Amino acid sequence: MSDVETVGRRARGGGGAARRAERTAVRIEAARFIERNIPNLEILNEEALQIIEANAETVLAEIGVNFVENPEALKRWKEAGADVDGERVRIPRGLARQLCATAPSRIIQHARNPNRTVEIGGRSLVVAPVYGPPFVRDVKGGRRYATIEDFRNFVKLGYMSKWLHHSGGTVCEPTDVPVNKRHLDMLYAHMTLSDKPYMGSVTEPSRAEDSVEMSKILFGSDFVDQNTVMTSLININSPLTFDSIMMGALEVYAKANQACIVSPFIVGGAMAPVSVAGTLTQVLAEVLAGVAYSQLIRKGAPVIFGAFVTSIDMNSGAPTFGTPEASQITYGAGQLARRLGLPYRSAGSFCGSKLPDAQAAYETANSLNMGLLAGVNFMLHSCGWLEGGLVSSYEKFVMDADQLGVLHRLAAGVDMSENGQGMEAIREVGPGGHYLGCAHTQANFKEAFWRTELLDYKPFETWEEEGARDTIALAEARVAKLLADYQKPAIDPAIEEALTEYVAKKKASMPDAFM
Repeated sequence: MSDVETVGRRARGGGGAARRAERTAVRIEAARFIERNIPNLEILNEEALQIIEANAETVLAEIGVNFVENPEALKRWKEAGADVDGERVRIPRGLARQLCATAPSRIIQHARNPNRTVEIGGRSLVVAPVYGPPFVRDVKGGRRYATIEDFRNFVKLGYMSKWLHHSGGTVCEPTDVPVNKRHLDMLYAHMTLSDKPYMGSVTEPSRAEDSVEMSKILFGSDFVDQNTVMTSLININSPLTFDSIMMGALEVYAKANQACIVSPFIVGGAMAPVSVAGTLTQVLAEVLAGVAYSQLIRKGAPVIFGAFVTSIDMNSGAPTFGTPEASQITYGAGQLARRLGLPYRSAGSFCGSKLPDAQAAYETANSLNMGLLAGVNFMLHSCGWLEGGLVSSYEKFVMDADQLGVLHRLAAGVDMSENGQGMEAIREVGPGGHYLGCAHTQANFKEAFWRTELLDYKPFETWEEEGARDTIALAEARVAKLLADYQKPAIDPAIEEALTEYVAKKKASMPDAFM
């Protein structure tokens, strides 16, 4: 493929031995971010969009949003023309939308390997792994608290996964490292074990500052001052509440020209109305307020319209995934984001299953395809998500990462070139023949069909002879192979040493804290 960079050890020589050596050689491949050649699915008509937009303006103007424990934010809003009453901010109609107009519609996030740089916005789709689970699961160890070794393993799997464009952020929460220091180890892992783009820390403003400083060591201060090298997740405490921790991190990143995903965290029926239109109204109001605030910090600060939405099981209270209502909200939010001219983050490999089983596969397939058709530009949680986001699963990580290749192929659309039309093949074969040996097939068979690197399509007898392995067993073997084949990407030794020294110095400056 022309958009795939391939690095590996290839045996030299001719004949069958050379071909076998090439098939077994270590190949580290990275596909370019997706550029859609297919239309977005738009489920809301113009009247519906206008109603939701008007209702969101009413929410901001009459109900308002809370900026808690953040007097500087209240001061900024008052100076911008909002009505501030205690911690409640009521934003006049049109003001938030006016402020949002200075946010860019497309963001270039640079990677330390320029070939891995991504563009977020327009027709693009960038996929990143699971974010935030405190637990991990694999076949041998079962469900357990995550460690820093697990974290590093997931970064390595992400680097080795061909269809994954982004290294992500908190791919699991390493609970064996103090809370106040683990962000340093996580950033160091992303920066040294991978050369794909990564996310910064948001759990405390000072940790966001560490993220910026470490990025300056990696890229150079001048480069970071003038370019975006991080994307970070800023969750809104729905309904309509902006806490000082998340807003403090947003302030750090906006000042430094680093991208933030402003994302309501919605469980429908608990944190938003049970209706699709009502939830979309609240999502839009919250995003408008959050994006507008980023522009009060710095005009032109890069920001992404986020929408994380699930429904709720009204019997148990548990979140549900892959549901039609969540899909409707995701499609509708995409339309609202495009009308604002903002990049859009949503969807992922969502499921509520406890194991990487059929439930996980159904719900994940629904969620991934929904993201592609909704026009999502940045898909966090695209692989590894299990148990409602509580677990990062090794096996599901590689299962999902393999399926991301399907999104690449679907997004490419239908090839209508002369070669794609296949008329020469139809003429050559004619009535009653077959296409296996024709020139067109011989010229195209290697790239004609997407091919899994995980699933089994062998005849029953071969499958049985090889151990009758199910998908989880195949995924377990795939995890082991990727980790065994992992090769650390080259990095300037002086930069790596400087990062090591920064981490050691910061850790030594404070006592351990596990709360």
